[in-house]
Amino acid sequence: MEKHYGGAGYRNSGGDSERDAPATQPTIFAPGEERLTEQALKALSPQDGVWRNRAVNGLSDALIMMVDDEMLNIEMTQAFLQDAGYRQFVYTDEPEYAVAMMRKELPGVLLLDLSMPKVSGLDILAAMRDDPVLRHVPVIVLTISTDPQVKLKALAMGAMDFLSKPVDPSELGLRIRNTLAASAYREYLSQHDSLTGLPNKQGYRKQVAAVLAAARSEGNSGALLHVGVDELGRINDALGRPVGDQLLQRIAKRLASCVQTEAGGELSSEHHNPTLYRFDGDEFAIVVPYMEGVHSAAAFISKLLEDATVSFQRPGGPEVFVTCSVGVSVFPSDGLEPDLLMRNAGLALRHAKQAGPHRYEFFSPRFNEMAQSRLDLSAELRHAISRDEIELMYEPRVELATGRVVAAQSLVRWKHRSGRVIEGDELLDLAGSSEMDVALTEWTFEQMRAHMKNWRAAGLQPVPTGIKVSLANMRPTDVSYLVNAAVAGGMEPRTISLELQQVGALDSLPAKEAAAFAALRKKGVRLAMDRFGSVASVAHLRKLMCDEIKVDSSFVRDLEQDGAVQAMLLGMGDMARRLRLDCVACGVDTPAQLAFLRKNGWDLGQGKLFGEPTGGLAFAAKWLTRSGKPQRVPLPGEGA
Repeated sequence: MEKHYGGAGYRNSGGDSERDAPATQPTIFAPGEERLTEQALKALSPQDGVWRNRAVNGLSDALIMMVDDEMLNIEMTQAFLQDAGYRQFVYTDEPEYAVAMMRKELPGVLLLDLSMPKVSGLDILAAMRDDPVLRHVPVIVLTISTDPQVKLKALAMGAMDFLSKPVDPSELGLRIRNTLAASAYREYLSQHDSLTGLPNKQGYRKQVAAVLAAARSEGNSGALLHVGVDELGRINDALGRPVGDQLLQRIAKRLASCVQTEAGGELSSEHHNPTLYRFDGDEFAIVVPYMEGVHSAAAFISKLLEDATVSFQRPGGPEVFVTCSVGVSVFPSDGLEPDLLMRNAGLALRHAKQAGPHRYEFFSPRFNEMAQSRLDLSAELRHAISRDEIELMYEPRVELATGRVVAAQSLVRWKHRSGRVIEGDELLDLAGSSEMDVALTEWTFEQMRAHMKNWRAAGLQPVPTGIKVSLANMRPTDVSYLVNAAVAGGMEPRTISLELQQVGALDSLPAKEAAAFAALRKKGVRLAMDRFGSVASVAHLRKLMCDEIKVDSSFVRDLEQDGAVQAMLLGMGDMARRLRLDCVACGVDTPAQLAFLRKNGWDLGQGKLFGEPTGGLAFAAKWLTRSGKPQRVPLPGEGA
């Protein structure tokens, strides 16, 4: 039980305390209690310490420090602690050196006398409280003072416990054991996730730093894997957070089992094995300390994706499968700094999820460029409206059998100062990520109201016009407010068609919110489900009464190359007819696409084939009439 320190005022625990102790009455222990029985010592043994039913290992290795100006007190405490099984004890009887000692080596617990010359125990507590590290050291105050104000002051300054001299050694032993056990448990909680029991983000970063340090010296490669649960937010919204937490626990156990099988295998280095962590929210992280190449991790990643797939079934409901996606950053090629590698793995995971569920993606430098560009654009978008960089355009929607213009599609276009043009769904997604979609939608309503007022003043008859509305950050009542304001400003409800995006947000809304859309339809406003087949699905049709569906443009774009896409497109059109919904084919750009749609009885379409988007004045001059009789688009093969 030896600990050596150099310099004045430092004392080590060597020496014969029985031989050197003076014959005066000890003050640290009560008379007659200098030694405990063997049974009492066993009861106080740190090896048997338990905190909330958790075995606390290693308490006997905790460093205990004592500051007292009476060497007899120190030596009696040292002898007791040695008998009780504690192996590390340091002390000083010169309190002016106490803070420096603690900064040199942090104690697990400090036994502190209050009444000392030069520097008092309260002075030491004050210095510890001002130190960002020492303020967390547990302090047990030992003093002969009986003044309750002194005790309260010591506790207020950060002391964890308080014992009056002479001290019963049994009580001191229990206080030390409990203090160390509480500190150990607190440290455990700070390093572990309470839901899964896995090491948390703090432990993850430490392990990454250690593995990278070893990789630098050994010259080997490894990887960080971020594993994200797909669509966990939707599960929490639909079934409640307790169900989501249970799924996380099940997935954590499956991932842990998968990672444990790799211990000592080809993904382990000489000093480290693959380890699993709960990173954040719906995300886990795995440190792979060694791999010979990307191919060596591919099989492990595939096994992770397979093992992390779980299913559950509600009573009377269908079986639901929950999958995960994986993002990978490789060191040293993707970086050798912990924060950089962790960020790159997170970027790769986000791109994997954007590509679809149950996928993995390795980091690419272009991810950083895309993220930085998106961040810059999001910041600039906040000023784009005031700088008049945003323009509202319109394109015709036609009846495919006749070419008649039956409606218009509004399109928000941002002409960035760099010359880049951002428009349509891309701009709406960007606005949603920067919480600008509400302002952008409000601006669109204002512009459309002004345009329709000008059209009527010129004697032209407006046609129903679609306006894209994202529900990512807007509630139905917010949308209803904007529509009602537009109607109050002169727009007719029949000319407004709300093309709803991110309709999955409706799953968790109260009935009052959903009723707002029903009230708008009753007034004559049309509801359309946008990006159908991609973001919106058949399941959403069951929850939202609408008037039309707009099939995602990717289906029309790919129909010439993929027979399966053709079948899906025709199936969606047939379903719409059976449900008596209008169905719009978006992105009709070629004569071949138009020919396929007309041949198979498709009703409505929009796209560049029928005319490029134009401003409000140009659109009105080309496609609107005073009689209200629709203009007709010349279709391919018909002539002008």
